[in-house]
Amino acid sequence: MRSPRGNNHHRNGRESSAGESETMMGSRDRLVSLLFALLLARVAEAGPTAAATAAGSRYLTTDERWMKQRLDHFSPTDYRRFKQRYFEFLDYHRAPGGPIFLRICGESACGGIPNDYLAVLAKKFGAAVVTPEHRYYGKSSPFRRLTTGNLRFLSSKQALFDLAVFRQYYQESLNARYNRTGFDNPWFVIGVSYSGALSAWFRLKFPHLTCGSLASSGVVRAVYNYTDFDKQVGESAGPECKAALQETTRLVEQQLLSDSRSVKTLFGAQTLKNDDFLYLLADAAAEAFQYGHPDAVCTPLVNAKKNGKNLVDTFAQIVRVFYVKEMETPVSSYDQEYLKKTTPDDSSSRLWWFQVCSEVAYFQVAPETDSVRSARINARYHLDLCRNVFGEGVYPDVVMTNLYYGGTRIAASKIVFTNGSQDPWRHASKQQSSKDMPSYLIKCRNCGHGTDLRGCPQSPFRIEGKYSMFFSPNSDENSHLLHIC
Repeated sequence: MRSPRGNNHHRNGRESSAGESETMMGSRDRLVSLLFALLLARVAEAGPTAAATAAGSRYLTTDERWMKQRLDHFSPTDYRRFKQRYFEFLDYHRAPGGPIFLRICGESACGGIPNDYLAVLAKKFGAAVVTPEHRYYGKSSPFRRLTTGNLRFLSSKQALFDLAVFRQYYQESLNARYNRTGFDNPWFVIGVSYSGALSAWFRLKFPHLTCGSLASSGVVRAVYNYTDFDKQVGESAGPECKAALQETTRLVEQQLLSDSRSVKTLFGAQTLKNDDFLYLLADAAAEAFQYGHPDAVCTPLVNAKKNGKNLVDTFAQIVRVFYVKEMETPVSSYDQEYLKKTTPDDSSSRLWWFQVCSEVAYFQVAPETDSVRSARINARYHLDLCRNVFGEGVYPDVVMTNLYYGGTRIAASKIVFTNGSQDPWRHASKQQSSKDMPSYLIKCRNCGHGTDLRGCPQSPFRIEGKYSMFFSPNSDENSHLLHIC
């Protein structure tokens, strides 16, 4: 899981009377049903919304706002606070009683509120959109030095309480703005990937604070040996591309034995140790399918194999241009010596590895047979990395994590789970529908991570979608299919 400025004005509106409040509360079920219907009927030929098209913005807003957040929600005697950054977009809000979309910003710095399909939903429902930055990431770090000791407050449990406190803080600020007390707007929580899991877990742990959640590619199941990740990469690649990737991996492994520096230099990764280098190559292949770019890897690699060209040279070009340059993935993020730095230029990699090593694992290991990635990328590799980077005692107890949240047996309601058919992370999500928690598989050859919100990168870009392309899902099936691309 490697995930012009909007105008923050609001429309003037008269205050709601008590009767209007009751009507608003009474219509929430209908609002939830309609919202979920649109979420499930998503056809993502994504593109910028009308509000931001003229200025060509990737964000609805980048205007920073701040609140003071508690450092340790589980200690009654620790009163320390840190500054947490958040963003708000009110252009579409039907003030004062319109819904609030809480979009969770996950395991990276949060530069603003993305201009994607959520903007369409906000306009449709007259919703405000708010996005708090995850603790420790970006500008919301409690500490300057990210030592292992200082990272002890970085967890999904603390993050969920951050969201609850933020929700209360923002609701009170809205009430003060409209000179009212005790009013609750309808709140919907939305997230993608790890933040998709947080979205589901928030509905589970704080059902009184939200009307419902969307868990887009929500990885709610902590996994120790995540072999299904690599298996899905091979399945998404197809027979020809999978065979080419496997042959490339074997050739690289052979060259590492004979002249490791030369082959690593070819990829621009000469500073990496051999196993870290092999992990970089595995990720470079996987992310093409994770984010809906299969042709970026498969087309040149399959053509090279057919034409008798050097597969390693071809893949090196793919990694340097597509993965490192276009996907903006620094090679240093695979260097364990860099990950050990407590004041790195880019802290996201160290922070996410800490969450992986201490809570959820998601160890993307090679299956015993028919693997795309090197067999050297196994559970021992990941455990050694955790120990080397963070020291002894940092270990992901996935049994306790799944016991706490329920894994794919999460006992909640009004959560929509969506996954892309080509996304290797979908096997850590809830893929079987259950009462009050429908699960939808969005099926196409480039349906990757968070496709329903982010859009299909190889489709013509139109964010509103094209409803003529839908077919109605069969309500009798456990896993529904929506063809979108």
